[in-house]
Amino acid sequence: MKYRIDRNDAGDWIIADVWKRGHAILADPLLNKGTAFSPEERDIFELDGTLPYRTCDRELQVRRAYAHVADRADPLDKYVGITSLMNRNETLFYQVLASNIEELLPIVYTPTVGLGAVKYSRIFRRGRGLWITPDHKGRIFEILGHARNENVKMIVVTDNERILGLGDQGVGGMVIPIGKLALYTLGAGIHPAYTLPISLDVGTDNQDLLDDELYAGWRRPRLRGEEYHELVDEFVDAVRRRWPAAVLQWEDFKKANAFTLLDRYRESLTSFNDDIQGTAAMVTAGILAYCRATGTKLVDHRVVLVGAGAAGVGVARQLSHELRDQGRSDAALRSAISLVDSRGFVVGSDPDLDPHKRPFAWPADLAGAHGLHRRSGAAETVEAIRPTILIGTTGEPGAFSERVVRAAAEHAESPLIMALSNPTSKTEAIPADVFKWTEGRAYMATGSPFDPVDYAGRRLGVSQGNNVYVFPGVGLGAIVSEASAITDSMFAAAARALASRVSAQALESRMLYPPLADLRSISRSIAEAVAEEAREAGVGKELSDVEIAERLDREMWDLNYATLRPA
Repeated sequence: MKYRIDRNDAGDWIIADVWKRGHAILADPLLNKGTAFSPEERDIFELDGTLPYRTCDRELQVRRAYAHVADRADPLDKYVGITSLMNRNETLFYQVLASNIEELLPIVYTPTVGLGAVKYSRIFRRGRGLWITPDHKGRIFEILGHARNENVKMIVVTDNERILGLGDQGVGGMVIPIGKLALYTLGAGIHPAYTLPISLDVGTDNQDLLDDELYAGWRRPRLRGEEYHELVDEFVDAVRRRWPAAVLQWEDFKKANAFTLLDRYRESLTSFNDDIQGTAAMVTAGILAYCRATGTKLVDHRVVLVGAGAAGVGVARQLSHELRDQGRSDAALRSAISLVDSRGFVVGSDPDLDPHKRPFAWPADLAGAHGLHRRSGAAETVEAIRPTILIGTTGEPGAFSERVVRAAAEHAESPLIMALSNPTSKTEAIPADVFKWTEGRAYMATGSPFDPVDYAGRRLGVSQGNNVYVFPGVGLGAIVSEASAITDSMFAAAARALASRVSAQALESRMLYPPLADLRSISRSIAEAVAEEAREAGVGKELSDVEIAERLDREMWDLNYATLRPA
């Protein structure tokens, strides 16, 4: 029997039809309250004698559980500890996380989650979510029915091929959907019973994993071509049939599949790709905040994107959308944004250019007029174009060399340098180096967290460009608006809402994003903006602003224990 999540007239959360008793309750992380079970609940659910006598309040439980994690020195040990709490007592996990968000977010997500992916088969404790393999072909609808709850509203799915900057991690990629959905709950209040992490375990080309006797995944070379797309087609059809109102997030697919799947299904399934669209909205928000700080407009800037994978091209798409809204013509757009990929400057005359890069390729004559060609690298491009904004999504540590950064600073009073690759070992530049090479004039954003830098008697902030600012609010906004699609304009609305949350005081400290401690209110602001834009774009319900607010009030879980009602 699946559980029914409900709200009473007072707005309290209820889990109804609870048929489990005794140790079965304690073994279910969705139901378990540990020492917070009241005497009445212990009597009703046959828990008398199974727990210590004292009933603990939330504050005491949080302090005790946090201490178990804080006492561990190694980040991977902390990750294992906090994940174990999630698998024992889900509500307490979120309470601990919410109370210590800035400290624990880098543990449950980037950068430490990368270690969890690499070591997944060796630290595996308990299954969470669903794994779909090619052996399930023809029965995927049935497999989806094995989810722990019938009413699923938010799905994150990966095929594990491009996990952070670490590449193909096979079955270990499941840590990413689990981590993302934890942030949906933490930031947007989507109840964990409504979330479902899914791994399309279609094999791996990581030979180290295939050679590891402990590897827990489908031990075959990665499925490719028509067989792969047939499996995904069946999966999408099964999701639509079983949960027609669910929102699906594509996560950590390699760039060719990422663009193909996004464009193939975005009109028929309420879905988005966070690596492409979430990253783009986050970067756009940071740039809009930077424009506020420098008293400029986006149309005043030249942008060079180093790295033309899913994230880089996604940023180019979103910036183009924003520039058109600000009155830029298509011809002017071409010179405002330029891409450098692993082979050099992206030029349209290259016959082997990937289709998703073509809209942003410079004509050969325009490139030649700037002294650039297909083999021109990042340094030559920056020296020729003189960008005011430099963005890295390469996954190559040190890609922003001293020559590159100094060239960016030579013609810009306060350049924006965004070194967004993560985990930390993959960042394009170290903030201390960037401030040194720009004489402290740069604004700096990174994909992983860095401490502020002391330079020339000043403390300069380093902004973390984390997608967690964006995707929880986008998902929640799509849910409450009952959106049939998630449009580029909805991500533009998310970016503007996020940029508006950065205070003047933060901008003075060179910070381009608001404090993560405000994540819940940030996510709500973004959800409101996304739902309103869905209405205006004709893909969401015709809800008034008041109705949207009321739906958000009802949808957002307060992270408190639910009242359990026995079957």
